This record gives sequence, C-alpha cells and structure tokens, in this order.
Amino acid sequence: MANHPPYSVVLTYIEERQEFALQAVDRARLAPVVAGTLEIPVLLDEHDFKLDDAFVRRLGAAMLSLIALGQPDIKQHMSVTQDPIDRSSEQ
Repeated sequence: MANHPPYSVVLTYIEERQEFALQAVDRARLAPVVAGTLEIPVLLDEHDFKLDDAFVRRLGAAMLSLIALGQPDIKQHMSVTQDPIDRSSEQ
C-alpha cells in the first residue's frame, strides 16, 4: 500500500464545463495558500463522531452553499437543505 501524506481536498466548480473537480493536495503545500482565508470549523463532537450519511449530506450541502456564494449560477441546479432529514416522519 502506498504511503500518502495527509491531504486536503479542494472542490472546484468549473462553470464553463459545468463540472466539479476534486483535488487531493498535500496539506503542507496548501497551508500558505489558505492562510488567512475563511475557515468554517466542522466539529466532530457536535455530530457524536459519526461520519454517517446524514453528516456527509450536511457537509456536502455546506460546501455547495459556500461555492454558490461566489458562483451564484449554480444555485439553479441546487435543491438541498442544510437541516438534517427527519427520519421519524418517514416511519
């Protein structure tokens, strides 16, 4: 198995191609670029350290919403909410 350094994941929406690009970037190389930029902490203890479907859905919604602040044209394709899905109403 290959030995990888810790990565950061960069998600970019490329409007011209109407696609997302995911890039794994060595955190040490990325650190000077992101220094002083907006940082939104996602605290795992607030989610009981469960990286489950609900967590991933909310994280993805937050990421897309943040991208939409700078590229509002993507909003026309979005139909997500930040709130957790109420599973009790489905039963």
